[in-house]
Amino acid sequence: MTSQEIFAEIQRKQSFLCVGLDPVWEKLPRHLHREEDPVYVFNRIIIDHTIDQAVAYKPNLAFYEAMGPGGLETLQKTLDYLPNNVFTIADAKRGDIGNTSGLYARAFFQQMNFDAVTVAPYMGRDSVTPFLEFEGKWVILLALTSNEGSQDFQMLTDEHHHALFERVLEKSKNWGSSENIMFVVGATQVSHLQSVRKIVPDHFLLVPGVGAQGGSLEEVARAGMNKRCGLLVNSSRGIIYASGAEDFGLAAKKEAQQLQISMEKLLNTYC
Repeated sequence: MTSQEIFAEIQRKQSFLCVGLDPVWEKLPRHLHREEDPVYVFNRIIIDHTIDQAVAYKPNLAFYEAMGPGGLETLQKTLDYLPNNVFTIADAKRGDIGNTSGLYARAFFQQMNFDAVTVAPYMGRDSVTPFLEFEGKWVILLALTSNEGSQDFQMLTDEHHHALFERVLEKSKNWGSSENIMFVVGATQVSHLQSVRKIVPDHFLLVPGVGAQGGSLEEVARAGMNKRCGLLVNSSRGIIYASGAEDFGLAAKKEAQQLQISMEKLLNTYC
């Protein structure tokens, strides 16, 4: 998908919601345990109930890899179930030497047919560029994350008082363009979003941390939205675990609808 196609979907749904498909066996509604593939059924019901509000879905690979080979089969079935007009993100946080990165890229883009994959930039340009060689696919680079440990390295400053995350943005934006690179910026880092936008005004940002992690959707939109929205705001636990009972699909839909209503107002205000 191109950035214009993503924006067109945002306009059509009046939403910039990304739903994280991060299933945990212990949190699945008990009535699903009798299904042949409970996680797939769970994902399918979540998708059915949120597809009118979500423009993107983001499975975190760890939740599927932890289930062994069958987990990857479940993930592929989930991807195959998703319609073509939604943006799919492999939250894999890969990053390795060039040859290995090339194989990761082939796995996610050719074999599994994801639209995008999250990549760690720590090893530099040659570990990222293999992902950028696939036309129509996206790299989503970790820039400023929401976790507590982000302070350990990302906020370190040089002699010019530039934080490391700023140097990452400055350097990496030239490896590709706003048509194949996005950046992860956590919602709990909203005080730095204006700095991010000064460096990458036209790139899409994937923003986790709204809801369960305490990030403010309104503050994220105010500081981070550009003329084509430029945001994909992710919610995982707040939607998919809105209920642990048989009504979990309807509960997920209600949460997604509430977010969509807020997003529509923000789009009309800032975009």
